[in-house]
Amino acid sequence: MGSIDTNYLANRLADAERGKAEALYDLGLLYSIGHGVEQNNIEAHKWFNLAAMRGMLSAQIDRAEVADNMSTMEISEAQRKAREWMTQH
Repeated sequence: MGSIDTNYLANRLADAERGKAEALYDLGLLYSIGHGVEQNNIEAHKWFNLAAMRGMLSAQIDRAEVADNMSTMEISEAQRKAREWMTQH
């Protein structure tokens, strides 16, 4: 896990809660490579999925790439987490 400015992560999370697609995408990137957070394909897929729903083509592409390294069960879990996040925000 690489280091990252905790303010950057907090700002990205705050922007994600406001529905900003770029922030959602950035969180997907962080989780997909494990930069500043523990690498987690389920979380990466969740964030990319949320960004893709807001029209980010790059998020759709990266979500598909992450999904290539996930089981069907993991993808289902990521989709469930994305739906849960949407109902809470």
